[in-house]
Amino acid sequence: MKKMILLGMVVMISLATMGQFSKASLQASGLTCSMCSKAVKVALEKVSYVQEVKVNIKHQEYAIVFKEGSDIEFDDLKKAAEDAGFSVASLKVTGNFNDIKIEKDMHIQVGGQSFHFMNGNNQSLNGEQTLTIVDKNFVSAKEFKKHSAASKMECVQTGKAAVCCAKDGISNDARVYHVTI
Repeated sequence: MKKMILLGMVVMISLATMGQFSKASLQASGLTCSMCSKAVKVALEKVSYVQEVKVNIKHQEYAIVFKEGSDIEFDDLKKAAEDAGFSVASLKVTGNFNDIKIEKDMHIQVGGQSFHFMNGNNQSLNGEQTLTIVDKNFVSAKEFKKHSAASKMECVQTGKAAVCCAKDGISNDARVYHVTI
């Protein structure tokens, strides 16, 4: 009986942290013309899990729709923009959440990714929510400095799980994305 209760709890916890990311908004920097915008668009469209990319040239933004059920690696989007010759000024990712409890400086796995919430005060994520990735090379150096000062955890500087993440169940050396709500 105890095994059944334990198994039930494990299943409930894993279901609670499930989330599926459906879209993103990437703002590129360094664009000077429509050809630059097209180069980034083409590079993003080559990422295997990207279904569609729409460009807002005025704001240098790319609305990205992900293929349903795909494993998403946000670093691939950054790499695509960089390979096109530009950098990422911001990346916001949107997903559907089912009662995921978060707190500031908490690590959690969602949709196959590990996240460190830089803000949050005993909140629950429900329904469609947008997270802003505030890692190095996803925001300006000034903004990264501001966000990284909010936590003393080692993973903020490295982007990799460390001893600080183990208490939240993140395996050592896993990629950790630092986010704000």
